Amino acid sequence: MKNIIVPLGSSENSKNTLQYAVDFAKEINAVLYVLNAYYIPKTAGTIINVDDIVARERKQFLEDMIERIDTKGVDIKIIAAKGDVIDAVTAVNDKLGVDLIVVGPRPNDLGEELFLGRTSGGIIKQTDIPVLIVPENYGFKPIKRVLTAIKSGVIKNSNALKPLLFIINNMQARMHLLQVKTPDFLPEDLEFYSDLAAITSSYNSSENATLFQGVLEHLNAKNPDLICVFRRKRGFFKKLWEQNIIKKVDFESRLPLLVLKETE
Repeated sequence: MKNIIVPLGSSENSKNTLQYAVDFAKEINAVLYVLNAYYIPKTAGTIINVDDIVARERKQFLEDMIERIDTKGVDIKIIAAKGDVIDAVTAVNDKLGVDLIVVGPRPNDLGEELFLGRTSGGIIKQTDIPVLIVPENYGFKPIKRVLTAIKSGVIKNSNALKPLLFIINNMQARMHLLQVKTPDFLPEDLEFYSDLAAITSSYNSSENATLFQGVLEHLNAKNPDLICVFRRKRGFFKKLWEQNIIKKVDFESRLPLLVLKETE
């Protein structure tokens, strides 16, 4: 895990998200790419080069934010990109290869009833890059306990586990595997991918209406530093296949949430 990208907006929590990303990158010796994507509407009769002006302003915005945090010697690179955030992330991934995206849950202007806003939700839904969602005002601490919640133990894409394997091995963490048997649970879901079984320190199962309810039931007992889930059409963020937002009644995490991408 060498390249981490942090898409930043103008929310008050952006500074906190960036500081967490810096601390995380320091822990694993990664390069950090700070991204600010911007959109410029076309205006008739414009003479000056608006693109250049806005690009300079966005770059200055990122430089100012970096100056306000403790960079801890981490290699931080700035990217100001015109266009959609997801398009910009995809372009950076195509050029450099991105191992992880670190995001905050939502911008300031979203209602308190939402956990994930359209940008963060869109990144989870529309990219195949693992995403680490950092709660508002959450400070970094080394990850020693991971709670991984699944419905199915079947993993078809072996690359999906790489970020989790990396964190467990590099931070010497222990992982508890929670299998939640929801009403749509299938017999084949009891099969476990060998690499997933190999990094499991402890295991239990529960029966709940949703995977989120299963996580809530075991959260206090396991006391993790990180929650890990998979993005599947039949999985944790299936509502994101319908829209790019998640309401707090559907899910809310006050711990960092690692979303791994797995296809079915």
